[in-house]
Amino acid sequence: MMNGLPHLSAGAGAPLVVLLFTSEAANPTGLARWSTMRMVRPFAEHFTVHVVNRPPGLPPTTTMAGLAAVYARAIEATFDGPVNILAISTGGSIALQLAADHPGLVDRLVLASTACTLGPAGKRAQRAYIERARQGRRPSPALAEIVTRSVIGRRVLRWLLWLSDGGRKDHTDAVTVLNAEDGFDLRGRLHDIKAATLLIQGGEDLVYPLELARSTVEGIPGARLIVYPGRSHSRTFTDRRFSSDALAFLLDR
Repeated sequence: MMNGLPHLSAGAGAPLVVLLFTSEAANPTGLARWSTMRMVRPFAEHFTVHVVNRPPGLPPTTTMAGLAAVYARAIEATFDGPVNILAISTGGSIALQLAADHPGLVDRLVLASTACTLGPAGKRAQRAYIERARQGRRPSPALAEIVTRSVIGRRVLRWLLWLSDGGRKDHTDAVTVLNAEDGFDLRGRLHDIKAATLLIQGGEDLVYPLELARSTVEGIPGARLIVYPGRSHSRTFTDRRFSSDALAFLLDR
């Protein structure tokens, strides 16, 4: 545990804190753990990678600033100085809030598939997820809308996502995080971010549209944007270029 936070660590070198969205406030297991560690493997060749998760049982009224403060306390308690952060999707929202509220804790910041606020489709899908969970229904099918534009693809994906929720009946922690992101809008605070920042975004991201990614980068002093044309939300950080582009920035090549 890292100051009470679940985390997975790998590699050697300076710390790299990785923030992702997971449906449960715990270390991933099984296939999810395998895919997470596979994604961070190239970074572990240069850094000690810490994939850090939130603690379970956060109050349902937790805000994005409150989430960022949880991670800030862990960083302060664990490391001697500012750290590099790699953050994806909702993890990127948390990282942006963290970098704005606690600028002395972040050295370099790499973001992927995220922005300073949710786009309309992302907000709509996450609200549907929250509502389904509150009704006691399997919530993940609500996210099909933001994965593909294909009508047939969405139908198939809803079924697969419904299956993926089997055996997991408590979605309280996921709802807490998504509800916090629903109220997240950092457009007026981006200038408070002092960390060197890179945002890697897909041209077809439906959750955080490209225009919001551009606005995010324009608001952060000195920030850079790399766009992968034609890439969707999840295909951006699984793109074969992602690790090399992110490492080039982190290692200041």
